Amino acid sequence: MTAGTAPSTPDSVSSAELNVYASVADAIGNTPLVRLNRVTEGIEAAVYAKLEFLNPGGSVKDRAARAMIDAAELSGDLRPGGTVVEGTSGNTGIGLAVVAASRGYRTIVVVPDKSSAEKISFLRAHGADVRVTKGALPTHHPDHVRNVARRIADEIDGGWLAGQYDNPANPGAHYVTTGPELWRQTQGRITHFVAGVGTGGTISGTGKFLKEVSGGAVRVIGADPETSRYSGGDGRAYYVESIGHFVHPDSEEDIWPDSYDRTVVDEFVTVADRESIDTVRSLARTEGLLVGGSGGTAVAAALRHARTLPPDAVVVVLIPDSGRAYLSKYFDDDWVARLGFDTRTSGSRVVEDLPIDTRVPFAVPADATVGEALALLDGREELPVVLARATPGPTVVAEITGAVERKNLLDALTTDPVTNHVSAALAVVGAFETVDAAVSRAGGDRRAVVVASSGSVVGSISAADLQAGES
Repeated sequence: MTAGTAPSTPDSVSSAELNVYASVADAIGNTPLVRLNRVTEGIEAAVYAKLEFLNPGGSVKDRAARAMIDAAELSGDLRPGGTVVEGTSGNTGIGLAVVAASRGYRTIVVVPDKSSAEKISFLRAHGADVRVTKGALPTHHPDHVRNVARRIADEIDGGWLAGQYDNPANPGAHYVTTGPELWRQTQGRITHFVAGVGTGGTISGTGKFLKEVSGGAVRVIGADPETSRYSGGDGRAYYVESIGHFVHPDSEEDIWPDSYDRTVVDEFVTVADRESIDTVRSLARTEGLLVGGSGGTAVAAALRHARTLPPDAVVVVLIPDSGRAYLSKYFDDDWVARLGFDTRTSGSRVVEDLPIDTRVPFAVPADATVGEALALLDGREELPVVLARATPGPTVVAEITGAVERKNLLDALTTDPVTNHVSAALAVVGAFETVDAAVSRAGGDRRAVVVASSGSVVGSISAADLQAGES
């Protein structure tokens, strides 16, 4: 047997049936379907999870990566010795790096700075050249992830941009693989398909096939973060990676990916960050499934929808990736506590027991003038500066870019942009953290401390009041 060649098998048994493949790219797909049992208490319908994190590269994006490279090779856009380039939050880049490595291509991946450290490490482990760029930029900005990737591909001899957001091979991969697998695995009994929407390729391709093969009987349910534009939100930032549609407040246009066919989705179920994070932590402890944040969003939506269905319904929810890529986030108790995604679990005194200033707004928008910022301070000495419009309600902590201090504005022109006078961001503590833990986190900073609950700013507390509450 020569290297890279699958061993011969009897005529009656294929190599695929024995799980023997000529290359890692051929091992993509045919992932298992697992019934959920403990998190479905009280639900009469059957709920199954499609475990896409068992693909070689660890995510559903392996399917699109292989299909896009196959199509580029066939068209001649990607030639031997070429370089695969993509802008991605991580998973597509990993899939591309896996397939590219097996075929002798170089890979350059541009990722936003909010991508998990684990994803970046995975990319580098596969030999990818990782370029990290600022994530909080409007799509028209030259340093936006996708624009940087496009520029790199154009400048490199032999460079090819995968362009997952608008590449028809992305949804096409799911139309010819994921959809048929689900139909076969459920023996045609699937009634509902639930998936998140990132580029839109997975839900569009899979959903299209299932609708066609079932004569329109299968319902396609989109799982979406509460503020995502796909389901009608205002596009504000959220914490779950690789899902939904964020719109930068300075965007000139709200551009939706061509990979997403909105006519395929029958309805959306929106899920708050807190519910998504609670779900991933619950799945690990009750089902033995370590899934990523977008998988938590999808499962939360599937469970909520399944509660309305009869016993003969068969719900399949797609799990895009593993929680191993987010151990420093959703599964890290310190991260969860700092952002207020935990709950009160003991009788210890916690931050919310202290005198928190809950006057609104909780922040100053980055496009405010000095005069506007002084009015918003309303007697306070400091407020966070956020990359969003100031609203009466909670502000997402992820949008905080710095702080504005009254003392730094007193001699400035009232028409000056407040961004000319921004100082370092204020410390953030969780509402349910013990006071002792919060004091330790805030350190020696004498400015106000931001208080967060479920990832959003709910007020602030003076450093003196916080320390006075320490035991």
